[in-house]
Amino acid sequence: QVQLVESGGGLVQAGESLRLSCAASGSIFSIATMGWYRQAPGKQRELVANIGRTSSTNYADSVKGRFAISRDNAKNTVYLQMNSLKPEDTAVYYCNLRWLANNYWGQGTQVTVSS
Repeated sequence: QVQLVESGGGLVQAGESLRLSCAASGSIFSIATMGWYRQAPGKQRELVANIGRTSSTNYADSVKGRFAISRDNAKNTVYLQMNSLKPEDTAVYYCNLRWLANNYWGQGTQVTVSS
């Protein structure tokens, strides 16, 4: 069984930075694809970024150049460094672990960016 615990959300002003962390339990972290998704009020959940087991990365166009995803397999942790935050980045951010047909989600962490 996999459990994901996010941390690092909060309230910041536009232009500031935050770093989200997601700690995973279990033994499959190093071979899984890890991702960050977000869901704003009234909108569908969307992919922000993901990182494969070989550390290949993929970003939504809206965050390219501002956000960076990374992973530390020794700590079973994935990070999302968010710079130059904008009010439109306000959302609940969810950590995701995907391995074969299995999908696991964290409980979410709120990020609020004020203008």
